[in-house]
Amino acid sequence: MTLDLFSPAQLGAISLKNRLVMAPLTRSRAPKENGVPQPINVTYYEQRASAGLIVTEATPISAMGHGYPFLPGIYTDEQVAGWKKVVDAVHAKGGKMVLQLWHVGRISHPSLLPNHVLPVAPSAIKPAGQLYTYEGMVDFVEPRALDASELPALVADYVHATQCAIDAGFDGVEIHSANGYLLDQFLRDGTNKRTDNYGGSYENRARLLMEVTKAVVALAGSDKVGIRLSPVNPFNDISDSNPQALFNYVVTELNQFNLAYLHVIEGDVGGMAQAFDFVALRKLFKNAYMANLGYDKARGNAAIASGHADVIAYGVPFIANPDLVERYKTNAPLNEANPALFYGGDEKGYTDYPFLNA
Repeated sequence: MTLDLFSPAQLGAISLKNRLVMAPLTRSRAPKENGVPQPINVTYYEQRASAGLIVTEATPISAMGHGYPFLPGIYTDEQVAGWKKVVDAVHAKGGKMVLQLWHVGRISHPSLLPNHVLPVAPSAIKPAGQLYTYEGMVDFVEPRALDASELPALVADYVHATQCAIDAGFDGVEIHSANGYLLDQFLRDGTNKRTDNYGGSYENRARLLMEVTKAVVALAGSDKVGIRLSPVNPFNDISDSNPQALFNYVVTELNQFNLAYLHVIEGDVGGMAQAFDFVALRKLFKNAYMANLGYDKARGNAAIASGHADVIAYGVPFIANPDLVERYKTNAPLNEANPALFYGGDEKGYTDYPFLNA
């Protein structure tokens, strides 16, 4: 029997009714004052519960993990209670949901952080460009390099956020080590110029990621933990001199944890083609592989049938089509997404995209 997008799947301990995954999508629709998910967020995720798995929007693990306005967090009791309403609604519709654990590192600004402190990073290297804050677009600042003595507390923040996700009822967690955020910053020689045990060799640059993964797995169970990587996505001014060798090493080392899945952004979200052998990366990883970037129904089915991927993550199609699974199954036309309404605002462009049966 040939597998396709509509076949059931198993990611570690998580049983999926189909192989369409809703990718993590920052939507910036939580309150500024407390980062607690609201009824509008419950509706949004509940509408998309027909996906085999929902990965939440990237969710800061601490007050220092924030880098954009209006983000939901996963470190206070109030946030846990807000997320529990989301998870309960998705479960009531037969869906599965994991929370993406996020620390932005240097991709932040003092105006977004407690007491207006500097963002933290592996090394004090300012990103090129600007970011969006409550005051509008501002230049990035030079971050503060983390001292090695601070890293155990950082790992503890990931553990605390994982416990919060468990308390909220999530089916698992995904460690965000992609797109130029903190764990990705440690991995890359473009952002990591350290001379201690966390810089230099592949082993040293990957050390923090391995410590975080080990600690999260110890609490949640390896079969409920996934990880996200983006080997050649230059987003957030991230770079490395040899991404193929680096990520071959990282993925090989991650096998020791027997993770539920590996989630890979297969290219540059800006559309630039970069040489990288994702087939080799997929072959190195021993467990389930989630492919992401530019997949439609036909490419998704082909990737699953060939064994390249076990599940496919879809982003923009799920924004505009809460019933994407049904539309793909029946070859129905898709709603067009409105990028102007991706970030911030109210229900417009969030919960008001029509269903087929509307």
